[in-house]
Amino acid sequence: MTARAPLPWPGDPADGEDTPPVSDLPDEGPLRERLAAAVAAADAPDVVFAVSRHGRRTLHCGGTGTPPDVPREDLRYEIGSATKAFTALLLARLVRRGELTGGEPAAVCLEPGRPPGPHPVTLAHLITHTSGLPALPPDFLVRALPAWRTNPYARYSAARVTDAFLRHRPRHRPGTRWHYSNFGVSVLGHAVAAATGTAWEDLLTEHVLRPFGLSGTALRAEDVKTDAVGHRRDGRTPVPAFDAGGFQAAGAVRATPHDLLTFLEAHLDPSGSPAAGALRAVRVPVLRRGLGHRHVHTVGWFRHPTDGGPMYFHGGATLGQQAFLGFRPDTGTALAALCTRRFRARDPFVAAAYAFLAEG
Repeated sequence: MTARAPLPWPGDPADGEDTPPVSDLPDEGPLRERLAAAVAAADAPDVVFAVSRHGRRTLHCGGTGTPPDVPREDLRYEIGSATKAFTALLLARLVRRGELTGGEPAAVCLEPGRPPGPHPVTLAHLITHTSGLPALPPDFLVRALPAWRTNPYARYSAARVTDAFLRHRPRHRPGTRWHYSNFGVSVLGHAVAAATGTAWEDLLTEHVLRPFGLSGTALRAEDVKTDAVGHRRDGRTPVPAFDAGGFQAAGAVRATPHDLLTFLEAHLDPSGSPAAGALRAVRVPVLRRGLGHRHVHTVGWFRHPTDGGPMYFHGGATLGQQAFLGFRPDTGTALAALCTRRFRARDPFVAAAYAFLAEG
């Protein structure tokens, strides 16, 4: 598959692409019925479907497991690859502030003085999955196999991620093909940290978590009472809390449903936000791929058409939890869907969440 090169870094969208004026709010009865049906269909120990419509929040919780001591809506859930939406916004903020351009060669960030070469992998290539890197480092499976059912990523450190990148030779010229890569976005995190001289967790806290008031968001499990417990595909066997190892930028975030709605609401209405420029930038399409270029991507979101306008979304999964984040500017709707069971064949969770957002 070919992809349009992601550079230059996206600017503000054209006039008219912001959230439309608030219309009359619909009756909540049908909304709650739809949420209840989606929660029941998920078939997981803990399920939360959290919706914001024009700033009014509605949450429905349930599940097949015994209700935890802490209400499900107050637990912190692992969002896996949906972390990349946070990473994209952080990079966009740093670019808007002039601290980075997005065009920096990642290898030079990680190893100053290293010749960039004729076709270097840039930060923009990494965040848009056009770097030419595989989904995971070539030796990941060998190192992770002893902990495959518990915490395989924890066995692959930040140093191993960066070393694997510096040794790797992409099969394709960066910027020419799209291939989803946890490896690439993880390298991005380490390259940005090296370029700014600031730890990744500190960067995320300073530029995303603190400005948006996301006090219920973290990069690792901290409290057994408030961190949701994941389960295997059977929905009964618990699994350890996810440890992202050296892949923090690609999948480490865990957050409460309310924090996730706050994050998504900021994307719906950037006006007045200290990160308004970055929030608008991550909605701008940067590449198209597939037959007829029907698949559209922004810096941090998958972008699909609906009858009323585009919807933006990103899914994620760990060894015991799943997440789906999305928003639709045309309807003023944001959705954070979460469940505590590992993905399985013909899983209904993501399909139900996607349909909920797509149907308005």
